[in-house]
Amino acid sequence: MVLLLRSETKWLPAHTRTSAVPSATTSSETLSSCPAATASVKPVCRGGGDRNIQECPVCKKVSSKREQCCDLVLRNLCEAFLLERDHASSSDSEALCSLHAEKLKLFCLHHQQPVCVVCRDSKTHTNHSFRHVDEAAQEHREKLQKSLKPLQEKLKLFEEVKGKFDQTSEHIKVQARHTERQIKEEFKKLHQFLQEEEEARTAALRQEEKQKSQKMKEKMEALSREIAALSDTIRATEKQLKAKDISFLLRYKAAAERIQQRPLLDDPQLHSGALIEAAKHLGNLSFNIWNKMKEKVCYTPVVLDPNTAGPDLVLSEDLTSMTFGDEQKLPETS
Repeated sequence: MVLLLRSETKWLPAHTRTSAVPSATTSSETLSSCPAATASVKPVCRGGGDRNIQECPVCKKVSSKREQCCDLVLRNLCEAFLLERDHASSSDSEALCSLHAEKLKLFCLHHQQPVCVVCRDSKTHTNHSFRHVDEAAQEHREKLQKSLKPLQEKLKLFEEVKGKFDQTSEHIKVQARHTERQIKEEFKKLHQFLQEEEEARTAALRQEEKQKSQKMKEKMEALSREIAALSDTIRATEKQLKAKDISFLLRYKAAAERIQQRPLLDDPQLHSGALIEAAKHLGNLSFNIWNKMKEKVCYTPVVLDPNTAGPDLVLSEDLTSMTFGDEQKLPETS
């Protein structure tokens, strides 16, 4: 709802006018000079001059101010506001009975409410017990304070627990980073072992390849020499066979001796160990590596828990041993 304040020319919303929410200072300064200072002010001309003079239409008082607060309703609102505020400030110190307009001096223990002396003698409070307001207020304050104490203690406990929870939250982050670093170090060791094992096995394979390739090369060179010698003998003999009879017979003896001096050798064959022994390199490879890895790692049936260790105990990185050291601040866990 928007309150409209009437001006000389038009209706304006209250929030567009200055002092729409009046204070004591504003009302006292604005309304003290004239009872109708907040009324509509209009300019008039006196003495035949051309100078405009601000005159109040209610009291006819001339004002030297060029701008006036032009609203009578606003003055009424200010006065109503001041009255209501004064009434609210005095209501607590002079609390009156809503039925008899008497001061509330007694407290009914049966109805648990303040009453006046007239209410005490009324039929409503027959055979009821009463206390003086001061005594009842003190008694009920002590009772309420006693009821409040467990809540205050519980609040203090909760705040202490919250502080421990905050500390635990930070410790969890530190613990996670430390554990992550240890995990990476352990896998780094395993990766290093596997890499070294891979390099050793590939080096053995290349060595075997080199040795057997060299033997095969030697055999091929020897076979090539034998093929060349046989080819020479065959070509010479075939040439001799194509010669004329007399020439053939004259050289027959030498050709026969040359053939006899070149005995037929056994057919060359690959021996069983000529190829790469793939079975030796690949057979049970994972098991052999794992079996060899057991020499690098060990199983510990008992592992120490850092979360339950005493604050003056320092555990080893693999959690298998401990030593005494400076006391550490660790979160308490149940």
